[in-house]
Amino acid sequence: MYESPSYGTLHVSEVRDRILDFMAEKSDSQYRMIIGTDSQPHNGRGVDFVTAFVVHRIGNGGIFFWKRVVKKKIYVLKTRMYEEALISLEEAEAFVGLFKNDGIGKYNLEIHVDIGKNGKTREMIAEIVGMIRGSGYTVKIKPDSFAATKVADKYT
Repeated sequence: MYESPSYGTLHVSEVRDRILDFMAEKSDSQYRMIIGTDSQPHNGRGVDFVTAFVVHRIGNGGIFFWKRVVKKKIYVLKTRMYEEALISLEEAEAFVGLFKNDGIGKYNLEIHVDIGKNGKTREMIAEIVGMIRGSGYTVKIKPDSFAATKVADKYT
């Protein structure tokens, strides 16, 4: 199940319908479809992983949906960053399958990761970016990875 500030709790098929309706409202506009995951550890009780699916109508707003998965495992930073990227890849594959009859493929989808050139995650950039690109997706890192660092982060 996904959550949306605009539409409430939705099943994945309802998310698809809302996205297609949103895009049909202004069919002459350009859109970016973006997935990003952020996480928050909770003192030995596990980690919240929140994945956001953003549809950006370029120059004219957007909508987003999010879902939470709690994993009871303890993660070190590097493993947690990889897990965020893998969750985003899994969600991306699911959405590509969901939209396969609508002309939306993996080359229309961006994955935003919560890593950047500053801080402890800089050592992981080449590995994680390579993994996502190797899977056929466009990838963005901080400061351009707003689906992970702003939208998903808001709900962790």
